[in-house]
Amino acid sequence: MRDLLGEERPTAETLVGDARAELGDERVDRCLDLALGAALTRRSAELAAVAALVVGTRDLGTQWWGRTRGGKLPAPDEVLGTALAIEPWTDLTALEMLAAWIADDTADALWGPPVAEVDLNSWQAEDRFALPEAARPGERLVVHFDAGGRLDAVVTRRPDEELGSNLDFHSLRYSRPAEAQWSWGVAAGLGPHRLPGEDPDPYAREVEEDAAGILRDWAVRHGATLEQVGEPWRTVGDVVAAIERADWMWRSGEWFGWWRGASALVDDSAYLPYRLEELTAG
Repeated sequence: MRDLLGEERPTAETLVGDARAELGDERVDRCLDLALGAALTRRSAELAAVAALVVGTRDLGTQWWGRTRGGKLPAPDEVLGTALAIEPWTDLTALEMLAAWIADDTADALWGPPVAEVDLNSWQAEDRFALPEAARPGERLVVHFDAGGRLDAVVTRRPDEELGSNLDFHSLRYSRPAEAQWSWGVAAGLGPHRLPGEDPDPYAREVEEDAAGILRDWAVRHGATLEQVGEPWRTVGDVVAAIERADWMWRSGEWFGWWRGASALVDDSAYLPYRLEELTAG
């Protein structure tokens, strides 16, 4: 974060200030509208996407916002305004989609367009994609594996004289916007992330006492320390801070039900009774 945004301790306030300087007030106001529309347990991810947009705009210039993708799809400014999902990012929120877009465009500007996509859930290195017709032994081809993520495939001649390729995992790299998105989310954590001018404060909302007690007690019985869970939860901010402190625990399979229950408590979900029933039944 210090290298990418000059922030020692990332906060929503400093991020918004950086964004206004790079993106302009109109774009930032729209970004904040989208972030405010997300669940509080999603706010950190939305702000991390804004961090990617700040760094990507610094790298590519504000003209990126008016550039269409492939000359056919809407330009980023239009996507920001409409929140319309476009391929290949239809499973992402509007801000995450724009972050992936600028991360990929920055990677293309640095290393050239990729010749193929590979899935790094498999670490098989050989012959993961069809080679271009013009490929030659020893050539290094750029392939895509994630938004802003690239690595090289080295063309080689096999013993049967056929051409193949080997992925060079040491060449794995991410563009700066992709690094910023991941880094901001990790460094800033789940929150609370209060946004400038937000009134009333959503983190000040009082939570249901009985539900909070059930979730807090379950966490303590299953290994969380009193320091991690904190004092008895009174507000949404108390719960968010506790989820953040117990981050490494709730990401395990055993704690998935607790995460669902705590998230429902934070986001004032109608599913809260069902989540608590699932947790206590388990």
